[in-house]
Amino acid sequence: MSQSATDQSSPPVSEDGGNAQAVHASDVATSLIPLNFQFYSEAEMLDRAVAFHMLMSKRRTVRHFSEEPVPQAVIEACLQSASTAPSGANMQPWHFVVVGDPEIKQRIRIAAEIEERAFYDHRAPEEWLTAVRRLGTDSNKPFLEAAPYLIAIFAQRYHLDANEQQVKHYYVSESVGIATGMLIAACHNAGLATLTHTPSPMGFLNKILERPDYERPFLLLVVGYPTKDAAVPDIRRKTLDEFATFV
Repeated sequence: MSQSATDQSSPPVSEDGGNAQAVHASDVATSLIPLNFQFYSEAEMLDRAVAFHMLMSKRRTVRHFSEEPVPQAVIEACLQSASTAPSGANMQPWHFVVVGDPEIKQRIRIAAEIEERAFYDHRAPEEWLTAVRRLGTDSNKPFLEAAPYLIAIFAQRYHLDANEQQVKHYYVSESVGIATGMLIAACHNAGLATLTHTPSPMGFLNKILERPDYERPFLLLVVGYPTKDAAVPDIRRKTLDEFATFV
């Protein structure tokens, strides 16, 4: 996404150093407000960056969830954090459906496992099966019922205005992906485990959760506490030199 599409807090600057938006003030529908930005010393910046990395380095995808309930207020706060994500033209093209009802979770599990069995048995390419075999995944998804919450994340191609007219959204996948990442980070920060689940296709979520057809299921996030004996694959993450280049 370009800066002009996603960074509403930093208006472009004109060649004479002024605010480029002021040149076309008649085109700006939203009034500007002061940026409430917190500055830190270089030492504080590094401390905060390292501390956050240490926190996130403990994040793992979990497949063994406890049935222990999670306070809804915690989920709400995490969703509020996700909603601060940047989005194309500030359209905020996402909708989160939080599922805690056991009957609905069961329906989602049944539908997901039907798609997963078809995928694993017939549609999945061999290289995919080889790649995930070491992670111990298969078509059985008991965590969809065990975890206290499922968060179905929908991407909206457009929304309807007060006159029921379509208003197009921009950079939808990018925007929803960023919001999803922020939600995962917020859940981890709050002390919750997560799993990203993407059965293919996911159209059954629209039907079960009664979402309109202009919303596309993006991802199903499983949220809760890990079981006390939960184990995760022994994997390594790429080093900075492997995934980043400074020029």
